[in-house]
Amino acid sequence: MWIRWWLWPLVAICAADQFRNEAERIMRGTPVIDGHNDLPWQLLTTFNNQLRNEKANLTSLADTHTNIPKLRAGFVGGQFWSAYVPCDTQNKDAVRRTLEQIDVIHRMCQMYPETFACVTDSTGVRQAFQEGRVASLIGVEGGHSIDSSLGALRALYRLGMRYLTLTHSCNTPWADNWLVDTGEDEAESEGLSPFGQSVVKEMNRLGVIIDLAHVSVATMKAALRLSTAPVIFSHSSAYSLCPHRRNVPDDVLRLVNQTGSLVMVNFYNDYVSCKEAATLSQVADHLDHIKKVAGAGAVGFGGDFDGVSRLPVGLEDVSKYPDLVAELLRRQWTEAEVRGALANNLLRVFEAVEQVSDHTQTPEEEPIPKDKLQTSCRTMYGYSEAPSLHQQPGALLASLTTILLGLCVL
Repeated sequence: MWIRWWLWPLVAICAADQFRNEAERIMRGTPVIDGHNDLPWQLLTTFNNQLRNEKANLTSLADTHTNIPKLRAGFVGGQFWSAYVPCDTQNKDAVRRTLEQIDVIHRMCQMYPETFACVTDSTGVRQAFQEGRVASLIGVEGGHSIDSSLGALRALYRLGMRYLTLTHSCNTPWADNWLVDTGEDEAESEGLSPFGQSVVKEMNRLGVIIDLAHVSVATMKAALRLSTAPVIFSHSSAYSLCPHRRNVPDDVLRLVNQTGSLVMVNFYNDYVSCKEAATLSQVADHLDHIKKVAGAGAVGFGGDFDGVSRLPVGLEDVSKYPDLVAELLRRQWTEAEVRGALANNLLRVFEAVEQVSDHTQTPEEEPIPKDKLQTSCRTMYGYSEAPSLHQQPGALLASLTTILLGLCVL
């Protein structure tokens, strides 16, 4: 009898090692693509984007969830780095600030070329996998970063943006955010305004992934129904397990399934357990639930590392991904399902977005209505109703006739 007391713990340890070893084997061939990491925000707030500061060295960076050794230990092979600027930049310097965050991501790739490869398409991701580098993609977190401008949207695309989160935690003049569902914000667009629909169509045309993290349920449904390509939730979890409005409800998960879209599970405790404390096992519960409701092809990882203040026990930084994969294997996820969650589901969505894109189509041009914009910190060129040489010939002739008659009277 006494043998059993020490034998069972030994068996459990061996089994744990088996799942962990299996996780590492899978991840050597299919590393994780994480949907959302806020390291660029930490570089701004801590070092004002001065990467040559000795303490900003990414090989030894302390007090962050992310650095190069941790990325290696976590088998992170692809990362959407967040070009995030807060809502208080809206109608002010959001575009400038966003450009600076895109710049710091590019400079990360330049300073550490042996680790990071800045890429802009699915082919580039696969190439980075083969080279053993972290495929570095740019996700712009918040529609306020385009300042209600289709021209700015196109410019950010040319600079490497490959997803745009339609809102952050504030409405834009054309889309509603998740705080509408809590009653803290008023609905302004009932999901997407006509201009918001133009933004979605232009994103499809360009090949920019539509990200629905942070948006209201009405915005989720409107975008899912309008988009001709799959969409993502870059860092959201399952509302049924944690009824936080940042999470995705089951009726939306069913739309995710119907559209071939993707939910990349967020690790922030408040979205995992709806409490200050959470565990790795509870994160796996969210992955299980999304797989059950939306299908195994709808599951991904969007840790939100360096963007949150509380993380689950067992998922304290980016090095812990193999432990989460081991837990999925322990729950009898198949190898194909695990590889899908790690990278293949995101690559499928990315490739579908690329296939839908068509740069030969005429770009969307209709500007947002003037009355939808706050004007205190902006010029209004193009909206002016003053007479100009761009008037129709008849109107211009009438104006000239009036002037000439006035001269005759004088």
